[in-house]
Amino acid sequence: MRVGQEVQALPRPVGLRAFINPGVRPEAVPAPVPDARAFHAGLDGYAPTPVRELSPTVALKDESSRLGLPAFKVLGASWAVERALREQPDARLLVTASTGNHGRAVARVAALRGLACRVFLPSRSVAARREAIAGEGAELVVVEGVYEDAVAAARADAQRDGVIEIADVGTSGPAHWVIDGYATLFSELDRAFDVIVVPVGVGALAAAAVRYAAPRSMTVIGVEPGTAACLSASLAAGKPVVVPTPGTTMSGLDCAEVSPAAWPSLRDGIHGMVAVSEGEVHGAMRELAAAGLTIGDSGASSLAALRALENDPACAELSEAVGFEAGTRVVLIGTEGATDPVGYESRVRT
Repeated sequence: MRVGQEVQALPRPVGLRAFINPGVRPEAVPAPVPDARAFHAGLDGYAPTPVRELSPTVALKDESSRLGLPAFKVLGASWAVERALREQPDARLLVTASTGNHGRAVARVAALRGLACRVFLPSRSVAARREAIAGEGAELVVVEGVYEDAVAAARADAQRDGVIEIADVGTSGPAHWVIDGYATLFSELDRAFDVIVVPVGVGALAAAAVRYAAPRSMTVIGVEPGTAACLSASLAAGKPVVVPTPGTTMSGLDCAEVSPAAWPSLRDGIHGMVAVSEGEVHGAMRELAAAGLTIGDSGASSLAALRALENDPACAELSEAVGFEAGTRVVLIGTEGATDPVGYESRVRT
């Protein structure tokens, strides 16, 4: 099977390690919304992020510096805030839930728009990410529990006049607008690729990836921690399901369930999934550091997945199904820089 063709339907996961989506239908994936690119281009400091060459056939979209922040999230946050304020111009407070990067992005945008911001974080969020959000002027609320508990708390807080929840998960308008905002990242790709390897989390970025890829007959492979493989489980079940999340250094991917806003695009457009371990990701971080690139845990998961597709017999069936072979042109999405500097150093220097 050649890259970009429909993946053969299989009735089961290919073990815990890799999964072939049995229901992929690229023709059913909606087209990207183009409006955000022009909006982003008008922001101070906007420039396309670089595509770094790792080999003659593999490149990495480096999101370690995006509009002054060390992650891609500000693309979705800025567009979602813009769209929300068009509908609620009298809003005075933005609220959101986050494990770090999304919350900081919303806080930055709120300050730029002259709005207050409140960010709800799970209790296991890293101190450096909390401090970065507070440094943007936001109020922090630490919620006992996991990310989904923070999401519920933010949603409840938003049920007041003058308050908007800028969520990247759920069914709200902002959850859809975040996906639309991420379209800018893929529209910046300056050459043709056969495969996109993208970290998943709640799925908003991956949904933008499949919307970009579908009309171009590109293959999209998603990456999840083995401890939070909610999209793989949902694809296997044929509907969104909740998985336990004991925790991972890939904090941006530490999600128990897929966003309903992203699910239809992912169900129809993602070709397969690879689950990666922390050890593999830390090795990928070191490999990238040796190449002069500072990419954090969640961002390095894409390289860890590529190495698994290349070398692990447990991924051989997936590799064959999507036509992955020598010469396949691959772009990895490196979603963040060293957003936890102390943790980053400890993992890269090990």
